[in-house]
Amino acid sequence: MAVRGRGPVPKENRRRRNADTYAGLEVAVAAAAPVVAPPLPGRWPAAVKRWYETWCESPQAQAFTVTDWQRLHMLAPLVAAYYKTPDKGLMAEIRLNESLLGATHADRLRARIKVEKPPAAEVPPGVTAIQTYRDRLTG
Repeated sequence: MAVRGRGPVPKENRRRRNADTYAGLEVAVAAAAPVVAPPLPGRWPAAVKRWYETWCESPQAQAFTVTDWQRLHMLAPLVAAYYKTPDKGLMAEIRLNESLLGATHADRLRARIKVEKPPAAEVPPGVTAIQTYRDRLTG
């Protein structure tokens, strides 16, 4: 009997005995890089606009191609219908399509999308670093 699902989520830092056949296929995206997204055509409720803006501001949107934006445009009516009358069938379809675009951390691991976090901010002049206080307390 076949097992449902796609198997376990790949580990972020996996080590294997054999060479990784997917080496070099990982897509790295910056956590807060601006994306010029195509506008959502038509008139939509505020909730659908927020949903689309969330996708436009997501890190993985940097890797989107024309077909990915088209998929989001095709999902907009389903999202509008879901907000109007919540239905588990609609939610399942939305979730499936969003999963393919990398909606969750596990989805991004499967798609080999790595979100690079911005470097830690330096301590501004005139402000004491927290490590200074820690050093003083621990002696």
